Amino acid sequence: MAGERVVVVDDDAGIRSVLRGYLEKAGYAVSEAGDGRSALEVFVDVDPAVVLLDVGLPDIEGLEVLRRIRATSDAYVLMVTARVEEVDRLVGLGMGADDYITKPFSPREVVARVQAFLRRGSHQPAAPAVHSALTVDPRTREVTVDGGPAELSALEFDLLAFLVSRPGQVFTRTQILQQVWGGEWYGDERVVDVHIRSLRLHLGDDVAHPRFIGTVRGVGYKALKEA
Repeated sequence: MAGERVVVVDDDAGIRSVLRGYLEKAGYAVSEAGDGRSALEVFVDVDPAVVLLDVGLPDIEGLEVLRRIRATSDAYVLMVTARVEEVDRLVGLGMGADDYITKPFSPREVVARVQAFLRRGSHQPAAPAVHSALTVDPRTREVTVDGGPAELSALEFDLLAFLVSRPGQVFTRTQILQQVWGGEWYGDERVVDVHIRSLRLHLGDDVAHPRFIGTVRGVGYKALKEA
């Protein structure tokens, strides 16, 4: 949604300038940071909806910046890396990033990713999805498990809200990417598995004896109906 705040974190001033130009043209308010320490300070000051975060920062590594952001915020985070092999690390670690992109990239693609992030939050169903042990309320973006709050990232919430809005229906990874990540997704389908694992962890959902999210081998995932 236009008008939302985006923070661009990269040690290359030229990249920051180009991205700022494209994002501002799309209607977003943009702040910049050239290193990890500044990024954390700017993040606290402006409370952005989206962060574009370079992995290779000169002081604090991008993944450590991400870890600190995730300790206090569910803002959408797009990780940027100059190394293709770094993508496997990002996906495999499941650090809480919502998406990733490799350099060189098209500024238009970055804008499309940001737009896809923000559309997700605006297209959730209006009524809460209720399970005897799990409640997902899209209006307040709050989740409770066994009566207590579950702390999810923005994308984890979107993923859970999508699945529980259609209990029992099986979705392939491709369908989940299209519905939750958006049609502009260009990355690896394994990112779905990473976020499902993280979601299960936050919900206390045992993969061997799941209550909330089921795996359909060779197909994908579904929200489980109550027995």
